[in-house]
Amino acid sequence: MNQSKQSLKKIAVWHPYFLGGGAESVSLWILEALVPHYNVTLFTLTSPDLQRLDILYNTHLAQQQNLTVQRMLPPSLNPHLIDRLMANSPPIKSALTHWAVRTFKSMNIDYDLVFSTYNGLDMGRVGIQYLHWVHVVDPQPDQNKGWARLMMKFSGFSMDQLKQNQSLANSSYTADKVKSAYGIESQVVYPPVIGEVKVIPWEEKESAFLCSGRIVAAKQTDRVIKILQAVRDRGFDVKLHITGGGGGTYKRSYEQQIMKLAEQNSDWITVYQDLPYQDYLEVIARCRYGIHSKPEPFGISVAEMVKAGMIPFVRENGGQVEIVGVHHDELLFDNKIPTAVEKIVQVLKHPDRQMALLESLKKQQALFSTEKFIAEIQAVVAEYFQK
Repeated sequence: MNQSKQSLKKIAVWHPYFLGGGAESVSLWILEALVPHYNVTLFTLTSPDLQRLDILYNTHLAQQQNLTVQRMLPPSLNPHLIDRLMANSPPIKSALTHWAVRTFKSMNIDYDLVFSTYNGLDMGRVGIQYLHWVHVVDPQPDQNKGWARLMMKFSGFSMDQLKQNQSLANSSYTADKVKSAYGIESQVVYPPVIGEVKVIPWEEKESAFLCSGRIVAAKQTDRVIKILQAVRDRGFDVKLHITGGGGGTYKRSYEQQIMKLAEQNSDWITVYQDLPYQDYLEVIARCRYGIHSKPEPFGISVAEMVKAGMIPFVRENGGQVEIVGVHHDELLFDNKIPTAVEKIVQVLKHPDRQMALLESLKKQQALFSTEKFIAEIQAVVAEYFQK
């Protein structure tokens, strides 16, 4: 890049906290897409450990000269304490988030573009927003009372301002929800998905399932264990690898419950937590199958399974259906455990069908990559500046 940092257009990116999960990955890769071409400032409550995040998500942000991190809370406040408070107290999380909204609006005046990588937002001016879901910072309409209303008033949050932003969505499923919730259109930009998985021949892979993502109750990891225990009871000696994704600070009781279940079934369940990116790739390369029990706005771990050449079984509603393909009905199950068990058993019983599925799923892989994501984000921002 021949331009000096001072001559580059300035972009203010708002992502209030980094506690783990798919939204975090998207934010980091948006930064990855922007910093070669713009002078980017990340506005966040506490300074994230970029070196650690680079290792977890395979980004290259820690040494970027065009990236500045603007911590909005005073350095004297312990970031680990802040993370714990937000993870375990919704009112505190809401208060800090709206404080970050208010602060961001007061600090972004001199930037050429404002960009929320953390859902729909009133940024005080028109910008770009990437929506992972709806009513994340703004409350659900039936919940806009009491504390929620007070927080909206505190940050001066304008729904009209949110609706004026250019919107990106992580799936067609989410885009439909955005249209229903806010009455606005959004462009689908699928999240970035890894592509550097070592190719291992199918016959050399483990007869193992991957369950990837944060180990929290919402991801239904306990349900996955019950499903696969029932599959094993049907005579299939399958294993389960549970990965903790990007980690983060969440309530620990559920995680401890899963760890206890894994210890009790250590002959077939292995749990990996906070794996560096390269180690995570090693695990997913070995697995033949994937399983994801939660309906998702997108489901980045499911896209990783498809890219890695697995056969993934997922819930029949949500953004993850776009990843697997609605035509792969035998991989989609409802909320009943016996249905999931039967679908899995029918595929495991027929090796020829597995080969056909693998070939068909290859067509889905082209939809998701880090390269495609970067190109689309760069195109959106370039077009914004041409208006």
